[in-house]
Amino acid sequence: MASEDKSLNFIEQIIEEDLKSGLSQTKLHFRFPPEPNGYLHIGHASSIALNFGLGIDYQSPVNLRFDDTNPEKEEQEFVDAIKKDVEWLGYTWAEERYASDYFQQLYDWAVLLIKKDKAYVDSQSSEDMAIQKGTPSTVGTDSPFRNRSVEENLDLFERMKNGEFEAGTHILRAKIDMKSTNMLMRDPIMYRILHRHHHRTGDDWKIYPMYDWAHGQSDYLEEISHSFCTLEFLPHRELYDWFLDQILEDNKLRPKQREFARRNLSHTVVSKRKLQQLVKEKHVNGWDDPRMSTISGLRRRGYTAASLRNFANTIGIAKRDNLINVSVLEFCIREDLNKIAPRVMAVLDPIKLVITNYPEGKEEWLEAENNQEDENAGFRKVPFSRELYIEREDFLEDAPAKYFRLTLGKEVRLKNAYIIKGESVIKDSEGNITEIHVTYDTDSLSGSGTEASQRKVSGTLHWVSISHAVEAEVRLYDRLFTDEAPDSYKEKNFLDFVNPNSLEIVKGFVEPSLATAQNEDKFQFQRLGYFTVDKDSTPSKLVFNKTVGLKDAWEEKGKKEENSINNSLKEINKYFKVESKPERIAIESAIGENIKNVTSFSLIQNSLKKNINNNKASLLFAQFILKYSNWKSPDFEEDDIKKLYSMSLKSESTYVRSKALLNLRDLENESLRNQYDDEILKLYSNPPKNVSDREKDILSEMVKI
Repeated sequence: MASEDKSLNFIEQIIEEDLKSGLSQTKLHFRFPPEPNGYLHIGHASSIALNFGLGIDYQSPVNLRFDDTNPEKEEQEFVDAIKKDVEWLGYTWAEERYASDYFQQLYDWAVLLIKKDKAYVDSQSSEDMAIQKGTPSTVGTDSPFRNRSVEENLDLFERMKNGEFEAGTHILRAKIDMKSTNMLMRDPIMYRILHRHHHRTGDDWKIYPMYDWAHGQSDYLEEISHSFCTLEFLPHRELYDWFLDQILEDNKLRPKQREFARRNLSHTVVSKRKLQQLVKEKHVNGWDDPRMSTISGLRRRGYTAASLRNFANTIGIAKRDNLINVSVLEFCIREDLNKIAPRVMAVLDPIKLVITNYPEGKEEWLEAENNQEDENAGFRKVPFSRELYIEREDFLEDAPAKYFRLTLGKEVRLKNAYIIKGESVIKDSEGNITEIHVTYDTDSLSGSGTEASQRKVSGTLHWVSISHAVEAEVRLYDRLFTDEAPDSYKEKNFLDFVNPNSLEIVKGFVEPSLATAQNEDKFQFQRLGYFTVDKDSTPSKLVFNKTVGLKDAWEEKGKKEENSINNSLKEINKYFKVESKPERIAIESAIGENIKNVTSFSLIQNSLKKNINNNKASLLFAQFILKYSNWKSPDFEEDDIKKLYSMSLKSESTYVRSKALLNLRDLENESLRNQYDDEILKLYSNPPKNVSDREKDILSEMVKI
């Protein structure tokens, strides 16, 4: 049984209730049923963790069953990738099964349904069938082929199987109820003709079962006790049960389908179709691109199996769909890598630092701790010399008072080494700094116990000895999409939100201990983040992928943008109070700049929606959004835009009306702009008492247009 020292989720509660109702624990049997038409993604990881986790908790078998019923989209490559991902996540399946294992049995049962007059061959076109099926608000009508004789149906179905007909000529449908409120029960398709080679059965079959016919029957044949699906399959449950009713034997276990919510991840897409589009259109470099939400992509980026399992456990199982912030996933990998990743030094934007009072030709091998979080990680030696690389951003020639890195005349510590003091710089002909010259305190070596070594300084810098440095290609990955929900907007294509800065490739230098690093080895580059060796790495060319930063830069950015919007809303009230036009222009300019700097479409869209109300300040702010944001009217929901313009043109404020008129004037959508011709003419012919000269000018211009 499930562990009693934790609260049970609703899936575990279902199982516990079944056990109390008489189901033997020896009959518990679960499955993970992927379709091999793409690579598994982070959403599948949660489903894998659920099903295999139940198998572990209840000491019950879990099958890996491939839903390979559509040879148009399925390939052996995807089968192999799925098996590899499940194994890598740390799970072992009891049996490897395929829906294609049951093609003959499914066919035989379909023949049985035809003989019972519960299935028939339909010869309508797909267009006619769509009309005949009705809509959710109107009942369907019977197919003209619904009452074919059993003999004719048996003959046609066998000829379909033998390949006598072209694809689309006939289908086999279950005969259920064309008036059902559940559209899936209106004589659903059981088989379609496909003259396609199957990756397992070859060319043996010319017809292939639909998912709904194959899934429940496969569960039944494998004696699966609980078939867990995501919420979009809830309407399928009635059909799942109807099909089982037609073939169930009294002495056999009846599978039970139950649904849980899909856990969507922000700043990603998890639709296989959209992931495939990203690959085919080369927005990414394959299914395992480290920016992809696929398990193979996450693994290549540096995510560990433990971090993905922990993520699945952290977000849990729910009954309602929810958007999980990707920062939760990033927290899980930081937490894991913090425990296991050795700390090393790397410089990604190098500038040369020369210790002028350090003897030329001298080198020291200094002791450095591998991981302070792991007492068994030990220490390593790192080389130190007169000439080093440090990060360019770690030096400022003219620094503010609270600058805690290296500058002229101030001291900082070099990690695991000495305290240094900035003395001078060398510049090229264009004034760019090419070298920083410093002096070091000879008695200040870290860990030496001297008084100088214990002196407090403003900061600590990482570094790499130039003569010992190993060059490396470093791929700095960021989130693939700039918006948290890129595929959730009616008016937008998810590709519009692809982050143009999701990958930056730089040449960096790492300490020599990394020269022999192998594929998937993981490190913390001190002060920079966590990095893993990429599969493209070779002995002569190291390649590292950035897994995640030490801090959540996006969270900080998001808070900054939210504050920018909130502060702008506070400032906008001043717009109505100032007396002069230059003051209003200054306020608008500042607010416009704030809006322009917001990169989150969801934040902008929500701000627009919230400010479509009768408050003049709100309406003016919404009009500013249309004018200054990186998105324009066509990007937002049309109903919101229409409502905003209607309310703005009726506003009591001439400033609101004027901004609305200017935005309308600049609209590229002529049909939308023309919808307000009558209101503009009305304002022009019968202007409000508080109409300004500016508003009159705009109206005159627009009426002439």
